[in-house]
Amino acid sequence: MSTPTHRYLSLGAGVQSSTVLLLAARGEIPTFDAAIFADTGWEPAPVYAHLRRLQRIAAAAKIPIVRVAAGDIRRDALDPTHRFASMPLFTLGPHGERGMARRQCTGEYKIKPIKEEVRRRLGYPHPARVPAGLVAEMAIGISLDEIGRARDADVAYMRNTFPLLNLGWQRKDCLAFLADHELADTPRSACVGCPYRTDAEWARLRRDDPTGWDDAVAFDAAIRHGSARANAAGQRLRGQFFLHRQRVSLDQVTLHPRANAGADAPGCGPWTCPHTDPPIEAGDDAVATPGREVGH
Repeated sequence: MSTPTHRYLSLGAGVQSSTVLLLAARGEIPTFDAAIFADTGWEPAPVYAHLRRLQRIAAAAKIPIVRVAAGDIRRDALDPTHRFASMPLFTLGPHGERGMARRQCTGEYKIKPIKEEVRRRLGYPHPARVPAGLVAEMAIGISLDEIGRARDADVAYMRNTFPLLNLGWQRKDCLAFLADHELADTPRSACVGCPYRTDAEWARLRRDDPTGWDDAVAFDAAIRHGSARANAAGQRLRGQFFLHRQRVSLDQVTLHPRANAGADAPGCGPWTCPHTDPPIEAGDDAVATPGREVGH
């Protein structure tokens, strides 16, 4: 296979990918043709503010930050005419069964638009076939303590690389590097209503971003009985969906934030969102059915 001549960064705007971008901007690792940010349309306000800061840093280093999107994940989920890309929502069955819905949102709203942008930049947008041997490098911000998430690309026209692994850096090294360059407040990337949030993160959202918290509370109520499209088609959920694992309305959840909880947790970048669902609580029964919504 020929040596890739196209180099991109998958930019989630969280700690690790921000570190990789800053390293490139400072000339400490090879630069990128572009940093690609997949915008779900529902990132917290601090993430968008941080992205604007990164854009200034990248522009000075002549690294364009490109925004791509497959839609607005919140709006699409509540649109009865739009296909519902399942989120890892907590489920409560009609007889108290507990589980989680299948996660499709990362692939739909992050990975897919990034791949489409790479193909476009290679000159072969879908459905054109990318010639054999034409390959783009995709740098992914995975640190040494997350090495289990490092995977090969699942398409022949992309080759995943992991600059932080090459440096032997852990997340704590990234945090120290960002702090040294006045980016200590780099946020953890995840949608406002991401069910993977810890109680500490929910508490932080409620305290620091009241608008975002109210938005998540409203969304939690809106998805209680399944997707808008399924309901419009008369396929009401046999059970309920929730954003929080306690499986009560978000504004009624009793949060138990632990000191530093989530401080070292990875964000939901395109290739770094958890590959498996969070551990099911003791006594829970998994009722989520892969490939379709629970109870439909």
